Amino acid sequence: MAPDLDTLVQALTEGEREQSLRIVADLVSGGTLPADIITGGVERAMAALDRKCTAEQFNLLEIMLAGRAVMAVIRHLFPEEAALPSPRANVAVAVLEGDIHDIGKAILKILLAGSRFRVIDCGKDVSTSAVVAAAAQSGATAVCVSGLISSVIPQVRALKPALARAGLAHVRVLAGGATLKQCSASALNVDYVGQTAFDAISYLNAMVEARHGQP
Repeated sequence: MAPDLDTLVQALTEGEREQSLRIVADLVSGGTLPADIITGGVERAMAALDRKCTAEQFNLLEIMLAGRAVMAVIRHLFPEEAALPSPRANVAVAVLEGDIHDIGKAILKILLAGSRFRVIDCGKDVSTSAVVAAAAQSGATAVCVSGLISSVIPQVRALKPALARAGLAHVRVLAGGATLKQCSASALNVDYVGQTAFDAISYLNAMVEARHGQP
């Protein structure tokens, strides 16, 4: 019986890296698109892991093994290039102070590179001032922040004012992640909230095309 996306979700959540890669190879050879594998498999597995991040169910080893399997699949589907030719724009990514969960950021980094965006990784548990400094130094046109826990919301809300004070009011701020995607853009004081990593890519693609009139 051919593997399906449900089988991939189970393998990923169980941290079965090699099995996950075999399933992905079979799915691709069977005609399943990489984007469908991400949204129908990887992101569903991520949601399952998010639900386990509670005081009663949290298991660090389990989360780490699942995270390794997820990243192996992402890198298989969207290989990172050593040097990105003709980047379309610079985008800073960060997990703000108070949150150390960065698997979502890692997924977004790979998808950004695959769409010819140069990524400036500010790290995790990072202050808004550090993100502003990185955006200024790199000439970023957008900042993407990911959040798994609600305690980062005040930092997210403070980001656009901090950018404006640094003369970077033109820099767009995008938010995503298990907690942030449940909020509206106005509640977070950001330009856009994406439900998936691909939503962020679509928004940035449209932004670049509108500004430069090029694909």
